[in-house]
Amino acid sequence: MGKIFIIDVTNRDGVQTANLGLSKLEKTMINIYLNEMGVFQSEFGFPTTKHESHYLKANLELAMIGVLQPIRLGGWIRATVGDVEQTFKLIPEIKHLNISISTSDQMIQGKFRGKKTKDDILKTMVDALDAARSLGAENIGVNAEDASRTDLDFLIEFASAAKLHGADRFRYCDTLGYDNPFTIYDTIKAIAENVGMPIEIHCHGDLGMAVATSIGGAKGAVDGGQDAYINTTVNGIGERAGNADLVATVLAVLKSKSFAEKYQLGQPIDLSKSFKIAKFASYAFGVPVPINQTGVGANAFAHASGIHADGVLKDPHNYELYSYEELGRGEPEFVDTGREICSGEYGGVSGFRHIMGKMEVSFVDAKEAERVLELVRYANVCAQKPLVEDELLFIAKYPDIARKLLTLTPLD
Repeated sequence: MGKIFIIDVTNRDGVQTANLGLSKLEKTMINIYLNEMGVFQSEFGFPTTKHESHYLKANLELAMIGVLQPIRLGGWIRATVGDVEQTFKLIPEIKHLNISISTSDQMIQGKFRGKKTKDDILKTMVDALDAARSLGAENIGVNAEDASRTDLDFLIEFASAAKLHGADRFRYCDTLGYDNPFTIYDTIKAIAENVGMPIEIHCHGDLGMAVATSIGGAKGAVDGGQDAYINTTVNGIGERAGNADLVATVLAVLKSKSFAEKYQLGQPIDLSKSFKIAKFASYAFGVPVPINQTGVGANAFAHASGIHADGVLKDPHNYELYSYEELGRGEPEFVDTGREICSGEYGGVSGFRHIMGKMEVSFVDAKEAERVLELVRYANVCAQKPLVEDELLFIAKYPDIARKLLTLTPLD
């Protein structure tokens, strides 16, 4: 029986959202929180993009020393030999990749302007896949962009060619949110049965069904005898109307009617980290968590109706499918209403040592404090907002890696 795994793409699809973005330190913290939560893989960035190089190498170093373990760190590139070669030139240490190319007639005509045929699509993908494997990629997913508008026979041919050349997974991209839980189930099941390889499901929310469609696709993969890998983003942040929300997707797998009895996660997810990662992503992106957001919104456990309030007080299960404690909620939040000492890009060492002392972090001497403070200043410049406690602790604990994350000198 196939299992369901989570691959989060916040640091790839989420940061491509118009008018939004994350600093390299913020992307790193997302990876740390995803790892703590038990997510199988983070699509952590773009290996061919030069300004990502220091960040990608720093995170791979964190993986090497055990900080980012057991989560996998995967890069996203176009399925071209040029992108593959550029990837291993800039990030030779990378081991996990997803290579992507458009497959639908709409994209072949509208994007490639008819300059590519389906045979060209297949050859381009296979050449890139062979190159990635020869240069040292250990785990490769092959993406069919706009798969939901692609002819099923061609998808099967495409995925079969990828499997023949050693791909580990086929990613079915519902790029425009065109699918629904029923259509994607039939398509994914047919691909799983005819190709016989694990399938990733990547869904968008243009029609408001990203989570439901992802679950339908995962069911199709498992029913077809294969593992399913659902792509998510934290708080559903992604291009246009967003992607399948991480917390909502996991809750749907674990809590929806009859689903978890047959369709199981391949590795445990620690839901108690949900509220923490949702709050951090909201702060980092500068996007408030919607009041009705599944599990983590302000009203997710709020009851106003007299009948509901009475029922939930008698037994929470009357009006709650799961408890707020499961999601890491319920701890009191404290807000300073008097004097506040902040550590910003113009902060001094005295105030900084006071702040770190409140977190029980001490320094050997003023020189060490000044060294870490300088990194904190640069991090504030990049983020343009005060750092959260975990970011300050990260910089104090891993100053050399933090320096790499903050190095944005243009590369030749």
